[in-house]
Amino acid sequence: MDDQACPRCKTTKYRNPSLKLMVNVCGHALCESCVDLLFLKGSGSCPECNVPLRRSNFRVQLFEDSMVEKEIDIRKRILKDFNKKEEDFATLREYNDYLEDIESIIYNLVNNIDILNTNKKIEQYKKDNKELIMKNKAKIGREELELEEILEIEKQMEELRRAEALRLEQEAKKQKIREKEALIDELMFAEGDAKDILNTFSQNLANKQEEIVPVVPKVSQFSSGVKFTRGSGQQPLLLIEEGPLYKYEPLAIPDRIGPDPPSLQEIINKGYLQHVRAENETEKAGGYSSTLPCLRALQDALSGLYHAS
Repeated sequence: MDDQACPRCKTTKYRNPSLKLMVNVCGHALCESCVDLLFLKGSGSCPECNVPLRRSNFRVQLFEDSMVEKEIDIRKRILKDFNKKEEDFATLREYNDYLEDIESIIYNLVNNIDILNTNKKIEQYKKDNKELIMKNKAKIGREELELEEILEIEKQMEELRRAEALRLEQEAKKQKIREKEALIDELMFAEGDAKDILNTFSQNLANKQEEIVPVVPKVSQFSSGVKFTRGSGQQPLLLIEEGPLYKYEPLAIPDRIGPDPPSLQEIINKGYLQHVRAENETEKAGGYSSTLPCLRALQDALSGLYHAS
């Protein structure tokens, strides 16, 4: 606890358990009292490194090592501009080199190594990739907004489930009170053995509890915004018995009385594809290949021919 101390007023966490250390972009910690005293006008210099600082940029120190706080702040600032993704590079090697450059920049800024050239490199990168940086920022902003909306919907659904569970609990308590009152009335006014009345009442109560099964609906949502409900109780889900696993069997072509169509390898080697439009990147990603339609066309054409005897 003696290590957690304000470097200016020398107050430690041991002497003042409520001591709250705060850090800024330079990474040097100050207690909250020293921050209020040194930055009365809203801005000032760090007592240790004389870096100009603003009062509004101070935040509570979360980690014992203030250098960790400094690295987190620098990393957030750098990654706002160095926001390229793997799909922005032609090869994985280029993407790995890009990530290594980011780590080198962060390391230099954290450890005050070649600050001038590092800042020049950052400014040159921002100038050369201005449009891509803005595009990726907008994309990240949309993804964060969608994520916040999903989290908000899940929070609302959780509150609805909690409220429904609380309502069911209160209803169960009220039901117990009504059952006790009904049992007392029956014991007071009914004619018969009290033991038989208790047994009959307990049996009826057990039958009611078996019939009533509380169901709390659970509502979720896909990323596309489509909601689905489980356990709503409106229509019970039908259990589908699983059959045997699918096993691929090659297509059996009956004996032809005409010429046999060429094989896939012959279509590729003998130039059949020269007269067929090649698939584009989108079609290729969807599993389409120009070889199979060409083979199908040849099979259809040759299926009506036959050898003359």
